[in-house]
Amino acid sequence: MVTIAALLAGSAAFSQIHQKTRSDSSSVSHSYNLNPIVVTGSGHHQRMKSTSTPVHVLSNQEIREQGIVTFDAAIQRMMPQISLAPNSMGSFLRMNGLGNKYILILINGQKLSGDISNNVDLNRINMSRVKRIEVLDGAASSLYGSDAIAGVINIITDQPTQHLISATSDTRISGHGQLTESVTLDIFKKGFGSYTSFTHDRADSYQNNGLEYLKGSDTETQPTIAPLFTGYRSHILGQKFTYAPSQHLALNAGIDWSYKITDRPETQADITGGTDYEMRYKGLRWNVGGIYKFNNKHSLQGDFTSDHYRYGKEYDVETKTYAIGDYVLSKKQRQTEMELKAILGLMPHSTTILGADWRQDYLMATSGNIDQSAYTLSAYAQHEATLLKNLIATLGLRLTHHETFHQQLTPKATLMYAPGNFRFRATYSAGFRAPGLDELYYHYFSVNRGKAQISFGNKDLSPEKSHYFSLNAEYRSHIIAVSITGYINRINDMVVKKNIDADAEALSMLRKEFPEMTDDQATKLEHYALYQNSDKGDVKGVQLNVSANIFRGFNLSANYAYTHARSKTDEGWNSLERSIRHVGTVAANYHHAWGKYGLNVNLNGRFQSKTYYPSYENAPGYGVWNLQTTHSIDCTRWAFIEPSLGVENIFDKADRRIDSTNRKYALYSPGRMVVAGLKIKFKK
Repeated sequence: MVTIAALLAGSAAFSQIHQKTRSDSSSVSHSYNLNPIVVTGSGHHQRMKSTSTPVHVLSNQEIREQGIVTFDAAIQRMMPQISLAPNSMGSFLRMNGLGNKYILILINGQKLSGDISNNVDLNRINMSRVKRIEVLDGAASSLYGSDAIAGVINIITDQPTQHLISATSDTRISGHGQLTESVTLDIFKKGFGSYTSFTHDRADSYQNNGLEYLKGSDTETQPTIAPLFTGYRSHILGQKFTYAPSQHLALNAGIDWSYKITDRPETQADITGGTDYEMRYKGLRWNVGGIYKFNNKHSLQGDFTSDHYRYGKEYDVETKTYAIGDYVLSKKQRQTEMELKAILGLMPHSTTILGADWRQDYLMATSGNIDQSAYTLSAYAQHEATLLKNLIATLGLRLTHHETFHQQLTPKATLMYAPGNFRFRATYSAGFRAPGLDELYYHYFSVNRGKAQISFGNKDLSPEKSHYFSLNAEYRSHIIAVSITGYINRINDMVVKKNIDADAEALSMLRKEFPEMTDDQATKLEHYALYQNSDKGDVKGVQLNVSANIFRGFNLSANYAYTHARSKTDEGWNSLERSIRHVGTVAANYHHAWGKYGLNVNLNGRFQSKTYYPSYENAPGYGVWNLQTTHSIDCTRWAFIEPSLGVENIFDKADRRIDSTNRKYALYSPGRMVVAGLKIKFKK
């Protein structure tokens, strides 16, 4: 029955995961598994050393040891190829030099939709249910379709089956009003499981410097209340049911509701940086699915997911147009997806995957009265086989029909030679990204600090296409795992916003298109933006990953990513915006148990070189160290507590430069903070 429950997390094959980890969180002893089971690289369960496509894994154990409670902190601390920039419009995510729209985020293999100006709302991800996070670098369109050009982040959730009933409360507090509280209730009996969770997360806005340069000056300053980090309050409520009436069939259904509202300084007459309104976001995601296992070689899986997301402005300052409490919808998105996948062992030492996927995307935006939709229909196949002793090949192909862009064909080919504990891999994969409905149809007008901002979609856009090549060498045993990967990712027809001068003729057109634009705004308007296929992208990089069980109770991991990301425009080659050349992460963990008490000490750090902003001032590099201690206590057979205490940013590193219109940031930390937490679990 445990095997059946594991499949209910959206897995593609039945498999029992034998690991000595703290997945139950009720044992004070644990050890690291350097060869975990993964699913993202191949589309079916395999040990990490057996997958022909390299995959990075961040386990729940590593997340808890570092005192991490948010998704963005989890992937940024341990994955050097990923960086984030938080703001009121969500988190700008970058992976291997490429931004949000090139990264496919999945929850149990199903796409997470909904964005704010191409920024992902990562607060929708319920970390209390995360079992592991799998990261696949490079194009993966043969298995996952559009958007998977930079890579795939797949969040695998957990539905425990160890106890009849269990309840958990997990609290974490730190400076600047940061508080996360998660509560879960799990019930499992005779094949039926009910999993309920609620998470409240909040943080205050903060500044690292309360000054800004006067417009047009590099010396004169004035006070401002504009925050470096935008505060917020968010809630996530989730419910999932699973039912396994036999060893062959497993069914699941779930729903997640999310809410987030910003908490920014209000507009004031005597100081700049305030706002009249808060941004409010709501999401509703539900899914049903099941898997039928005919025998140990053949299984069939089906999933249906509907994801709704909307955001708008909630006014907390009275204006000429709006009263306090008024809400104005900005954008509403909906995605409906249905997938059917068969995993077959048609021949000895081989696995064949056949699948079909249908997806419908909807966009409604109040600016320009946009109400558009587009469907995508795909069929894909992948065959993995052992050709000779220790030589494994994988061939994959996906045919996608997009309502607007018609047929797209994306192949994949990998070869792995696996003598003993060594692995040598070569990969080619094609990627494509269909332009979003906003890039096609946007008719956007807004005002920021008295200046009009205008964007137009372009119905004549072409899909972006990429070619990804990588070579990987790996050594993996129960003591140490070492991996090095070199890759090239080339993208054609990149969709970018091009600024077009607002001359007299253009201004006349814009005044007709947007009659709400005032004379003063028209006078200040210098340009407007139009989506175009113009750039080429070229990303080259090397990644090095080392994990080791140095001695009993002491584990060490170190990761390094070198990324050279460029785009070619009419003016030549430039570094891709927000790209980072050198990033390293390191974590040292010590654990020891004395009877019913276990001590865990974790020291981790992230170090990166400057962040490139071709149109602005580059952001300086930094190095940040964090220390976390957890204290596990088995009180009784039915109760477990785990207090924790730590220090984030031990050496008080912060970017305290004075704000200016040409200044961008990479480090958003407010400096040193003490972090405390308490986890309590009851089980029967």
